[in-house]
Amino acid sequence: MVIGSIRQRLGRAVFDWSLRRSPRLKQLTLNQRRIYIMPSRAGFVFLMLLLVMLILAINFQNNLMFAVTFLLASLFVVTILHTYANLSGLTIRFIRGHPCFVGEQAAFDLTLTAKGARQYESIQLRLRSGEETAVDLIEERQRSLTLYQKASRRGFLPADALQIETFYPLGLFRAWTWLQVDLKSLVYPRPVEGGQLSDLSGSVSGDQSQAHIGERHGGEEFTGLEQYQDGMSLKRVAWKNYARGQGMYAKQYVELNDNRRWLSWDLWPELSPEARISRLTWWLLQLHRRGEEYGLLLPGIEISPDRGEAHRVRVLEALACFGLDDQHRIQERTP
Repeated sequence: MVIGSIRQRLGRAVFDWSLRRSPRLKQLTLNQRRIYIMPSRAGFVFLMLLLVMLILAINFQNNLMFAVTFLLASLFVVTILHTYANLSGLTIRFIRGHPCFVGEQAAFDLTLTAKGARQYESIQLRLRSGEETAVDLIEERQRSLTLYQKASRRGFLPADALQIETFYPLGLFRAWTWLQVDLKSLVYPRPVEGGQLSDLSGSVSGDQSQAHIGERHGGEEFTGLEQYQDGMSLKRVAWKNYARGQGMYAKQYVELNDNRRWLSWDLWPELSPEARISRLTWWLLQLHRRGEEYGLLLPGIEISPDRGEAHRVRVLEALACFGLDDQHRIQERTP
């Protein structure tokens, strides 16, 4: 217990110290100031075996054992250089973070570029809370890859520190570094099904010229005259116009309806704020899938009804950052 606690504190101290030496940059090249190297577990075992062989060689005065011991010791020292060189000169460029929903894996793109004609093998990369990915740069001079990190809350998610390490070529040494990643991903709320679609329908009220009105034939609103066609009901004939000798026309009626839908904060007051945001997210995805127009009404935020992918992203961004410190950043980005 005590040893484990000491190791944990020591590892945390080394991690914090290495990050302080690594400012957030979009691109950097690994050099001797950023690469750390220590014997691995196999390396420490190898050192113990060398010590035992040296003691035996001294005890028995065996020249062959001396030769083997010093040969293996030389191999151990040369391995330091090869392990260090497997990271030295490697250029890392951070590209972008991809949006996702709460509970999914946020994706972060980056590229690795080899130095000159140097080959890099068995390089392992992982974000601190993500899974490990191994890459080689042998024939390719540049390699693009994506690292993932769990998204547990909505809003902007900064990428965790990036660990790059290698045990190449013999696994006797571990060369590694920690880098601060200058990338963020926007995490949308988790969509949760609920409520009724009819509750989201807009209605025509007030000045209809300011509303997005749809028309459907067969209503009660008179909109004008049209040329009379055979088969039309005589009740629709404009007899006054016919009596004036203006020809035979039929009255045209339509039904006015508002096809817009408003995703309003006030729709489900019984829910908690996060539950409301999740339900609004689910409904906007449904409306987008159906190709309907919809708008968003949140306290202090109004997005007019529209459709399309750009509108979907804009509404999702507003929901993702609603009530958070990052909200003003979204408002600056949206026209």
